[in-house]
Amino acid sequence: MIGLLMGAGLGLALAMVGTPLFIKLLVNKGYGQFIRDDGPTSHHTKRGTPTMGGAVVVGSVVFAYLVTHLVLWLLDPRSAGPSVSGWLMLFLMVGMGLVGFLDDFIKISKQRSLGLDAKAKLILQAAVGVTFAVLALNFPNDLGLTPATTKISFARDIPGLDLAFAGAGVGVILFIIWSNLIVTAATNGVNLTDGLDGLAAGASVMVFGAYTLMGIWQGNQGCGSPRAVSSTICYSVRDPLDLALLSVIIFGALIGFLWWNTSPAKIFMGDTGSLAIGGAIAGFAILSRTQILLAIIGGLFVLITVSVIIQVGYFKLSGGKRVFKMAPLQHHFELKGWAEVTVVVRFWILCGLMVAVGLGAFYAEWIVQL
Repeated sequence: MIGLLMGAGLGLALAMVGTPLFIKLLVNKGYGQFIRDDGPTSHHTKRGTPTMGGAVVVGSVVFAYLVTHLVLWLLDPRSAGPSVSGWLMLFLMVGMGLVGFLDDFIKISKQRSLGLDAKAKLILQAAVGVTFAVLALNFPNDLGLTPATTKISFARDIPGLDLAFAGAGVGVILFIIWSNLIVTAATNGVNLTDGLDGLAAGASVMVFGAYTLMGIWQGNQGCGSPRAVSSTICYSVRDPLDLALLSVIIFGALIGFLWWNTSPAKIFMGDTGSLAIGGAIAGFAILSRTQILLAIIGGLFVLITVSVIIQVGYFKLSGGKRVFKMAPLQHHFELKGWAEVTVVVRFWILCGLMVAVGLGAFYAEWIVQL
């Protein structure tokens, strides 16, 4: 518990202090956001606002995670130190953040709304995602648990849904595909949600708060834990408490960033932040064995992504007609006359409700198993 409080505090403090310093650096260099002409006209006033703020979040998370483990080791040399799951999470988060950083940097240096071309972006994201998936199936601990398995999971691995049904080799290939679908969905979901001041950051705070609680619960009820109520319904998660630590650090860092990102935003997270956060959310779903549950906990991201799919699909099928005034969904309500802050707060409420339902489903599954 000391580690969790220390990590959250460090993440919060680093992002709170680091963000205005980063804003000053970006302003001095003239690195401002380029605003699309086809977006809501109210957004044109945001032109020139510093972007790439996600770099502060990523940097704060990495530093806070390592420092927290260092302090815990100094207090007790027997402490485990960073786990394999923790390193994998940092790899996925930082890797996706770097892809986003390249995308953002091209946008601001070329002063255009498009950064990396779609092919290059897809290749870079796939390289990070495939590497993560392959590594996650390795590194068993003393109990034989690896960070991830080829089983599809809801609140735990589902025994009858094993991707290795046709052999271990096929299972690895199918898991890599499945893992990358989750990563792609999460990164795109957060990226599409990041369009209004504080919307993506605030929603992500709730999601990481949920993963913190689930990680603590999985640690207490983990296989081999003396606190586990039953050895038959324990959680087979490799490093649940370290995942909880990393989640609460991201939680704290996002709150610190949100102080400067809320309306009117002094800085945007950019693709640097949205891809990094989306990658981290996907990583938690995979490593905590809650893959399908992510669709509920991250329901707001799903809703916004589906709105884009519906808009694009109907536009092509109908020969130019639209379901929404504009997609993603948050812009539809802006064009209907809702103030930006109203849209953000109401979408936060929706996100909170979906997170609550997800946590309820997680706990209910344990009760049913018990």
